[in-house]
Amino acid sequence: MNVEKKKPNMTIIVPVFNEEQTLTELFYQLDKLRMKLTKLDISFLFINDGSTDNSLQILEDLSNKFKYVKIISFTRNFGHQAAIAAGINFCTDDYAVIIDADLQDPPNEIENLYIKSLEGYDVVHAKRSVRKGETIFKKFTASMFYKFFNYLSDTKIPNNVGDFKLINKKVLNELKKLKEKNKFIRGLIPWTGFKSTFHEYERNKRFAGHTKYNIFKMFKLAIDGSISFSSKIINFFSILSILITSLSFLFGIYLIIYKLIYLNKIIPGFTALITCIIFFSGTILMFLSIIAQYIIRIQVQVKDRPEYVIKKIINL
Repeated sequence: MNVEKKKPNMTIIVPVFNEEQTLTELFYQLDKLRMKLTKLDISFLFINDGSTDNSLQILEDLSNKFKYVKIISFTRNFGHQAAIAAGINFCTDDYAVIIDADLQDPPNEIENLYIKSLEGYDVVHAKRSVRKGETIFKKFTASMFYKFFNYLSDTKIPNNVGDFKLINKKVLNELKKLKEKNKFIRGLIPWTGFKSTFHEYERNKRFAGHTKYNIFKMFKLAIDGSISFSSKIINFFSILSILITSLSFLFGIYLIIYKLIYLNKIIPGFTALITCIIFFSGTILMFLSIIAQYIIRIQVQVKDRPEYVIKKIINL
């Protein structure tokens, strides 16, 4: 008796926040991929991250027609990383692919990620060889972030790699065990240590609408990543504080000696002294603000609030 071998299954995880202009085209391209990769049982898991436009309605209409369109809808906007974390937590398939809804990452590249994984890799990162439609400022700050992060952290992430990637079930299971808040997914996946590689592709211009990742959100993501994976910042300022204290002590000795030798003279360098006070005061405040960032994250972790609150689940 021949038993038909079950096909490997794959979930394509798509965080969505106010993407009503792209969702129809995105679904068309994803569905085209699904029909092409007949060796895989593919489903789409859209995480509605508190969209205020017509995104949820479009997704619900699709889910009513196609049972492989699954939806997790949050009560409000909890953030891109929280949406990805929800997709990972609910995924039980052999493979998961994380891709944004803006069509900058071409869905047809998922086939290449899967083919690459068949060579024995647990993680396949999609690496941007070309970044179309992005400003010089965006490219520069992204490049500096990767260099800064890799300098600070023992966990290295390849340059020009975002959240677009394929991971298998082994990686999924390990990611589900991580209970930390303020997750930095693109750092956590390399942290697991599974065998990985990358596939280069050309990133497109945004299909429609505008980016939801403004400078403040990018800055927050950079801070979350840096603090989550490194204590080098604290170590640096600890060394700097020792250096400043030593220099202040030597300067104090100089002032005492000067006063003893020149009893009736005014000690010179008032302007320089005020400048030093302002500089070191600023350094102290910066140091305290960095410590505060660590304390804030400790507070968030201790309170143990959920990363997200789900309002509705469809087809799961």
